[in-house]
Amino acid sequence: MFIDSIKIYLKAGDGGNGAVSFRREKYVAAGGPDGGDGGNGGNIVFRVDPGANTLLAFRYKRKFVAMSGENGKGEKFHGKSGEPLVILLPAGTLIRESESGRIIHDMSEGGDFVICRGGRGGWGNRHFATPTRQIPRFAKSGTAGEEREVLLELKMIADVGLIGFPNVGKSSILARVSAARPKIANYHFTTLAPNLGVVSEGGEGHGFVLADIPGLIEGAADGAGLGHSFLRHVDRCRLLLHVVDISGSEGRDPCDDLRKIDGELSRYSEVLASRPQIVVANKCDAVSGEEESIARFREYVASLGRELYFVSAATGEGLPELMRGVSTHLAELPGTAVYAPEVSAEERTTRGAGERTTTVRQENRTFFVEGEWLRNLLGQVNFDDRESIAFFQRILLKEGVIDLLRKKGIEEGDFVNIYDFEFEFVN
Repeated sequence: MFIDSIKIYLKAGDGGNGAVSFRREKYVAAGGPDGGDGGNGGNIVFRVDPGANTLLAFRYKRKFVAMSGENGKGEKFHGKSGEPLVILLPAGTLIRESESGRIIHDMSEGGDFVICRGGRGGWGNRHFATPTRQIPRFAKSGTAGEEREVLLELKMIADVGLIGFPNVGKSSILARVSAARPKIANYHFTTLAPNLGVVSEGGEGHGFVLADIPGLIEGAADGAGLGHSFLRHVDRCRLLLHVVDISGSEGRDPCDDLRKIDGELSRYSEVLASRPQIVVANKCDAVSGEEESIARFREYVASLGRELYFVSAATGEGLPELMRGVSTHLAELPGTAVYAPEVSAEERTTRGAGERTTTVRQENRTFFVEGEWLRNLLGQVNFDDRESIAFFQRILLKEGVIDLLRKKGIEEGDFVNIYDFEFEFVN
């Protein structure tokens, strides 16, 4: 089964909490706080797998969660950081935002890409000791790791793409010029998924990758047939080989075939339609007494400004000349397209980089206050310690939470609920 588009959920590891601990040792008079810091959460990293050519590995597993950092311990022992979770992708996979479809990253150049960063570990109580606060009974909690849904879209990396109507001989050409062995049969849509083959041309170390794209039909840009599903795989091709059946064995006119497929390419993408093309007239061994129609076809291809090669996939006639011509063209064309990110690094950061958003909603006489920063704040407060509670109150005043509650109409005696921590409001 060939899978080239799939949505997955990612969650980086949370940071571990800092420890509240005091050194208690015989014969040590002034131990003091010695709580260690929590470990950082593990990142989620995408890496290219050179041996993969499909997203089949994600068919049954679509949720990936990295390891969280361990909590800090006494004696200034730090918690262990979570290991990064490495996810392997085929080369050429685009990572997109699931909702907007904007490109986050193109996995074409081989380097690792961190898609979700793990949370930071919290500080132990030893960091909060001061000359006036020598026994801090609170520590800092770790922050949450980033999480998001992304859409993985595979666009195969091939230099040359074979396009054309079904049953014109694209798979047969690929099998003749490379070591690829696609299924070949005399019926439409024999090819159900793109096939890749490496063509050796010009000696050892030289050559190019040739992709056989499943047959297009009229209406492919609107989703008809198989073509629309796989048009994305010719997006990266630097050169297109437009294959037509010059023998007319399907009862179609080769000139009309060219016009229809060109139209479908234009409707799908103007950029793709403007890609350089070479016209390949296949099944020339089956042509006899068609000089007038062949002359008309030559004239039409010349009017498009394209090169024309007559070949036979059955006998191999004309294929060496075609491959040499393709190699010459590729030497003059720019490299394989790499898609630029459409989402900035700042937008990718879901932790909110200092931004504090607070929402308040009322249910009867209880006001529910929510905000990611408040969730983190609660993890830093020891509600059994008077000094820690005073710190919590100062933060609520400083960050405008109390003013926001008053604007919402809170009165003395009403209740405030912050992530299940509830207290009575006193003016």
